[in-house]
Amino acid sequence: MSLRSFVLAVLLLSTVAKAQQSTGPADPIEKFPKIVAIVEGKTISRERLADECIKRYGSVVLDNLLNKQLILQACKAKNVNITQDDVNKEIARVANKVGLDTPRFLEAIQRERDITPEQYASEITWPMLALRALAADQIEVKPGEVEQIIQSEYGPKVQVRMIAVSKKETADELYKAAAAAPETFRRLAKEKSEDAASASVDGLLPPIRQNNNPNDPLERVAFQLQPNEISAPFAMGNLHVLLQCVRHLPATPPSPNLMPEIRNRIAEQLRDQRLGAAADGIFAGLKENAQVVTVMGNAEYEKKYPGVAAYINRQPLPYTYLAAECMTRHGKEILRGEISRLLLTLQLEKQKKTVEQADIDREVARAADAAGYFRDGQPDVAGWLKSIEKEEGVSVQLYVSDAVWPSVALEKLVEDSVTITDEDLQKGYENNFGPRAEVLACVCSSQRAAEDVFREARGAGEQKFGELAAKYSVEQISRSNFGKIPAIRRHSGNPSLEEAAFALEPGKVSGILVWGDQYAVLYKQGETKPVVQDFEAVRGELTNEIRTKKLYVAMRKYMNDLLSNSNIENFIEAKVSGNQVVPASATSGNGSVIVPR
Repeated sequence: MSLRSFVLAVLLLSTVAKAQQSTGPADPIEKFPKIVAIVEGKTISRERLADECIKRYGSVVLDNLLNKQLILQACKAKNVNITQDDVNKEIARVANKVGLDTPRFLEAIQRERDITPEQYASEITWPMLALRALAADQIEVKPGEVEQIIQSEYGPKVQVRMIAVSKKETADELYKAAAAAPETFRRLAKEKSEDAASASVDGLLPPIRQNNNPNDPLERVAFQLQPNEISAPFAMGNLHVLLQCVRHLPATPPSPNLMPEIRNRIAEQLRDQRLGAAADGIFAGLKENAQVVTVMGNAEYEKKYPGVAAYINRQPLPYTYLAAECMTRHGKEILRGEISRLLLTLQLEKQKKTVEQADIDREVARAADAAGYFRDGQPDVAGWLKSIEKEEGVSVQLYVSDAVWPSVALEKLVEDSVTITDEDLQKGYENNFGPRAEVLACVCSSQRAAEDVFREARGAGEQKFGELAAKYSVEQISRSNFGKIPAIRRHSGNPSLEEAAFALEPGKVSGILVWGDQYAVLYKQGETKPVVQDFEAVRGELTNEIRTKKLYVAMRKYMNDLLSNSNIENFIEAKVSGNQVVPASATSGNGSVIVPR
């Protein structure tokens, strides 16, 4: 497991040791109420929520609980002790790197990633510091390494143009041509080089740093050239390359006052780079020497060791600890889903409707069709379900439970309310197959700027309007394409813009139009002819498309109304927020996170 994978995964758990040391209940699942929600008088129990969380996240959380416990045991064996002060200093260091003080940094983490300050300290910062301590001898940085990087970053550089081709014969021919007329190197690079990135800028490469990679032939050859000199072809990977020196750039040594900070930054970067590989070795060694028995998921072991999720070095990891960790990290999310599922079930009962297996099968086939899975002219359901298991990492059973069943249930509940009128069909026909207004647009950030464009554009012609758009438009597409924007269709969601575009005569300029929170002036080029003339030929296709869109709108509205108008008491959201060992607000006056040890 890489360091990055470990740090991401460790977000899912707290340690057994932390729970044992806390001032809360001996069994961490007790921090959650026995009834986690009441929905229209029906209850959702803690046990049900725990089971649903474990179904979805149990194996991942268990794997990482075991990994975390391995680190704890390794720290104990090596007398590694990460103190409260160590954790606080590391958080302050990371916060400073992104330009924030500790309190604002922790607020941002909680707001953007839903991680409490205590979770960040215990589940990210502490493991990182522990790994650094365990791998100290493997990630040591020597002063000479730092100085070499400083010389590379701030030392001399050289900028070159490059031609890269796959055949040596072609490289030799280009070398002869360029050597005879060095001023043609730019053109040859643009026309002949097979490296598209550099060819697009006449072969120019970013400045090459000295001592960045002594074994790199590009660096070695580039620094041997004088301005305008062209190298003989040389091999680089599967390509044959020739260079032309553009200029040598002198060294730019930093201020001596900044050198300590620069050396610290480089040393930290080197240590972080090495820590990933070191972590792999640490985990490999710890796992090789550890005795791990996974009970969860093994029917025989579950009977033999009830209430235990796994053993690590003969120490039991209780099932309730696993359940609590899953609920701590994912309880809110899963409970919302269970509340929605219960509401839908109650509504189906109220309307005397049921979701049958045939309904499920049709929805899965529709999803396969929409995703482009076909076989022998039919939706490839088996292929689609295999892709769900492989790419999404969920079982077919969970896919049906979490995605298919709710969709089918909602459709059942709203299908009688969805009607398609002749007006719907006519609008759909005009939108999909009707004429398009071809226009140029200049979009301005203020009405005053739009007035200036209007004055210059009126009566000036298409070319002048395009030049104005390229100069003044703040909308990227119109600015880069001399005013040209995608053709405007009827009934696309902006009635005033559509009305103005279709009402304009070809060759005329519109008045000032509101374009979102901006202002626009249009120039009419013309209109396209309808793509399809026979309405009846596309009636069935339009009916299905409009019905699908109306169903989705009705389903979203129904679910939102159901959640808003139902009697729901969510005790997890209201009374349990994250990990209760230390409240999310438990910080000292300077923003240091209080982590019990």
